[in-house]
Amino acid sequence: MYQSMGAHPDEVNGIKGTRFAVWAPNAQEVCIICDRNHWKHGEFYLNSSNAGVWSGFMPEVGQGDAYKFSLRGQNGEFFEKCDPYAFYSELRPKTASIVYDIENFPWQDQQWLRKRQETNWHNQPITIYEVHLGSWKRPKDGRQFFTYRELAKELVDYVQQMGYTHIQLMPVTEHPFDGSWGYQTTGYFAPTSRFGTPHDLMYFVDYCHQAGIGVLFDWVPGHFPTDGHSLGRFDGTCLYEHADPRKGFHPDWGTYIFNYGRNEVRDFLLSSAHFWIDKYHFDGLRVDAVASMLYLDYSREEGEWVPNQSGGRENLEAIQFLKDANTSLHGAYPGILTIAEESTSWGGVSHPVYNGGLGFSMKWDMGWMNDTLRYMHFDPIYRSHHQGELSFRMIYAFTENFVLPLSHDEVVHGKRSLLSQMPGDLWQQFANLRLLYGYQYTMPGKKLLFMGGELAQWTEWNHDAELDWKLIGHEKHDGIRRLIGDLNYLYRSEKSLYETDFSQEGFSWIQCDDSKNSVFAFERDSTEGDEHVIVVANFTPVPREGYRIGVPKAGFYHEIINSDAKIYGGSNMGNAGGVYSEKIISHGKADSITLNLPPLALLIMKPVAAPQKSKTETK
Repeated sequence: MYQSMGAHPDEVNGIKGTRFAVWAPNAQEVCIICDRNHWKHGEFYLNSSNAGVWSGFMPEVGQGDAYKFSLRGQNGEFFEKCDPYAFYSELRPKTASIVYDIENFPWQDQQWLRKRQETNWHNQPITIYEVHLGSWKRPKDGRQFFTYRELAKELVDYVQQMGYTHIQLMPVTEHPFDGSWGYQTTGYFAPTSRFGTPHDLMYFVDYCHQAGIGVLFDWVPGHFPTDGHSLGRFDGTCLYEHADPRKGFHPDWGTYIFNYGRNEVRDFLLSSAHFWIDKYHFDGLRVDAVASMLYLDYSREEGEWVPNQSGGRENLEAIQFLKDANTSLHGAYPGILTIAEESTSWGGVSHPVYNGGLGFSMKWDMGWMNDTLRYMHFDPIYRSHHQGELSFRMIYAFTENFVLPLSHDEVVHGKRSLLSQMPGDLWQQFANLRLLYGYQYTMPGKKLLFMGGELAQWTEWNHDAELDWKLIGHEKHDGIRRLIGDLNYLYRSEKSLYETDFSQEGFSWIQCDDSKNSVFAFERDSTEGDEHVIVVANFTPVPREGYRIGVPKAGFYHEIINSDAKIYGGSNMGNAGGVYSEKIISHGKADSITLNLPPLALLIMKPVAAPQKSKTETK
C-alpha cells in the first residue's frame, strides 16, 4: 500500500508536484492543507473513489514540504490529520507530515543481504544489543540528539568491540511523546525526525550491514495513541480502531486497539511490516506486546471485554493477522527474523503456521527472565530453598525458539538497574551480576541485553539522559564490560553454545539438585556432538574446593571462562587454567573432574588436547 497511498513526488504533463492518496470512507470532503494554501480547508480538494480513497495531484508541492489532510466528517466537523502513510514528519511538538522521496538511496549492503537470505539463524549465534537511540549517547554541543549518521559510526564501533551480532532499535517510528520510548507510534511508515531524515536512517542500517552487524526493528502493531492528529477517529468515525471500547481501547496504556478484522486496517499494518524490511533493509521485526493482541480479556476484568464468536477469550482476528504477517514476511524476505514479545503460555508462538503456530522465528522467554531475576534477588543464604525455580525452565526450554532477554523493561519504573537489584555487599553485587550474565550466555537460547547493562550502571535507565559512560575506567565496572565482551566472543566461537539453542539434544543436566550448596552443572553439545562445554555455577559466596562432577569423556578440561577472574573484578580463585579428568564415576559418567568453585561465580570448561608438561612439572 505504501507504493500508492500517502504522498509521492511526481510529474504530470511536465509539471512537478505530489500525488496524494488517503483512505477516509466516511468523510464528506478531504483537502490538502499546506504552506502553499495557508493551511486553509477548501483550497485543494481530493477526489473520492468508491473504495473510500481520496486522491489527487497537487502541483508545485514537493520534497520537504509539510502538509496535512483536512477532513470534513458526516456531521460537518473538521479534522486535521497527519498522513497515515507519510514517509517523514515534522519534529515534535509539530505534527505535520512532510513530502519525502525515499527512493534512490545508494545501498552498499548487497553482500550482507545475500548472506542473510542463505542463513538459518536458528543454528547461528545471535547476541543482541538493545538500544534506545535517544539515550545511548548525547552530544556535548547543546543539541539534544546525535543524528542517525553520527550514531552509526559510534554505535557500530562499540558493538563490534563488544562482540554483538545484532542491534535491536527500540521504536524509531515517529511518535509525539518522548516518554513513550516510541511505543506509542503515530508514523507507521515514518522514522522519527529526532535523529534525521529517512535517508539518514537508511545510512545507519547500511553502515551496520557493511560492518557485519544485523539490525532489528521494534514494531508496534498492538495499539496506537489517541493524539488528535493521529489515526484515532480518522474521518470522524472509528476507522482504524474498534468502536466498542471493550475491544478498541487499551486500559493499561490509554491507547486505541487496531480492528484486525477490517481488511483495510490489516493491509495498513501488513504494508508497514513489509515496508521497513523492503525500503530500509532491516533484518527483522521484534513485535511488541503480542500477548495483549492474543487475548480479548488482556488486562480486563469480567464484563470489560467481549467474547469471540465461539464464546472464547482469544482474539481470532489478531491471531490471523499475526499468522498472515509472519507467513508473508518470511515468504518475501528469506533470512529475516520475527521475534515476539509474548509473556503467556500460548503454545506455538514460534512454530510454523502450517503446524498450527503463529509463525514467529523466535519468542522472548519472559519466564526465564522472571524466574532467574527472582532467584538472583534472594540473599544467597535462601537460594537453597529455591533450587527448583531456577532448574524449572528446562522443562519447557525447547517448546519454543527462545531469546533470553534482559531488556529495558527490567531496569525502569523503580525496578532499579540490574547491578542495584543484586543482593549483598559491594563485592557480592558485582559477583552476582557477573554470575547472572554467565548463566544467561550458557543457557540454551539466543541472547539480548539492554544498553547500560554492560557498564554495570548503578541507576536505572533514564530516557532523558545518556548512559553513565563515566563509569568506564572504574575497575569493577570495566570488569563487567570485559566479561560481556568475552562472553559474546566465546558464544560466537563455540558451536556447542549456539548450534543447539533450540534442541534438547544440545543440553543435559549434570547436577541440578544440589540445593545444599546451590550449585548447578550442565553440558552443552554441538549439533554433531563433537564439541562440548561444561558449565558449573556456584550461587553462594562460599568457595567450594574439590567439587566433583561427571564429564562426557576423558581428557584435559580447559577453563575458558571464570567469572571470578581478576580481569573481571573477581577474587581470582580458579583451577590454574584447567584440570585432568579421572576414572572415577560421578553423575552417571565414567569420567569426572574435581574443581575449585569460586564464590558467586560460573566456570566454563572445555575438553581440549592436554597441554604438554615441562620436566619440572612432571617431577
